[in-house]
Amino acid sequence: MNIENMEAFVYVNHYGSFNKAAEALFLSQPSVTARIQTLERELECKLFDRQSKQTVLTEDGRKFLPYAEQMLQVLQKGKQKLQQRKKAPQQIRIGCTISVSNYIIPEILKQLRARYPEVNYKIVTATTDQLVQKLLNREVDISFVRKVMHPAIRTLAFYEDPISLYVYEGHPFMKTGKASIQDIQHETLVFFECGSLDWMRIHRAFESLEQPPDIAFQVDNVVTAKKLVLEEAGIAFLPDVCVSREVKDKKLFRIHVPEVASVSMQISIVATKEDCAVTSDFADALTDGFREAVLL
Repeated sequence: MNIENMEAFVYVNHYGSFNKAAEALFLSQPSVTARIQTLERELECKLFDRQSKQTVLTEDGRKFLPYAEQMLQVLQKGKQKLQQRKKAPQQIRIGCTISVSNYIIPEILKQLRARYPEVNYKIVTATTDQLVQKLLNREVDISFVRKVMHPAIRTLAFYEDPISLYVYEGHPFMKTGKASIQDIQHETLVFFECGSLDWMRIHRAFESLEQPPDIAFQVDNVVTAKKLVLEEAGIAFLPDVCVSREVKDKKLFRIHVPEVASVSMQISIVATKEDCAVTSDFADALTDGFREAVLL
């Protein structure tokens, strides 16, 4: 059954005239008449009676009218729904630790936008524990966190970022490009304290020393730690990805420390198990974007 024929039927009833209905529909009067006649043949009944200059519904027309109006309303609601989706595209809420938010996400959002142009992105920065709770509370859809284990969460490995010792230009360690734990105990340290097992491994390496190192500055923000090193306030163990720009610009320099050479920061992509489809599909896009933007 043609929806345009029902539309003509509803309009003729509303305006009480074939001519006025034709004007409202931007059609000719014969076109409206033809549509009503076609609908009458399909329904096998007469819908209108013409009484002098008025057009009124027949008994069958009155019975059919609410159904025709309902069908047009459903169609209109469907159109509005599609228009709303175009005006307000789907949003992905991405949770990130500070380092990911500062150094990873800005590099890959462009690739994500190109792959999913209809999606908007909301970035939420917090600690791993906070992000896990936000995930469980449905405040974020997917998160970059330290490696976690939770029965309601699915975890996918994203990347491992080595944690290395970095010094400022002109520091004595630059002569050889390497240092031992014993050498470090005489240095002023800036320590980016994350509270994770990876960073605890660095602390354990200091336990063998007779004299503990001078941790003059202990901060919870990698940007603060990096700036303190740039200001020559001390040297620091930092995730490599966080200092890639400064290394490229030859403002910071990586020093090899054999005792902690295997220490790295492990980042995973997590989502609730109910959203496992979001995890797998979107994780692929995130990983591809990371490789293109950061590693290549």
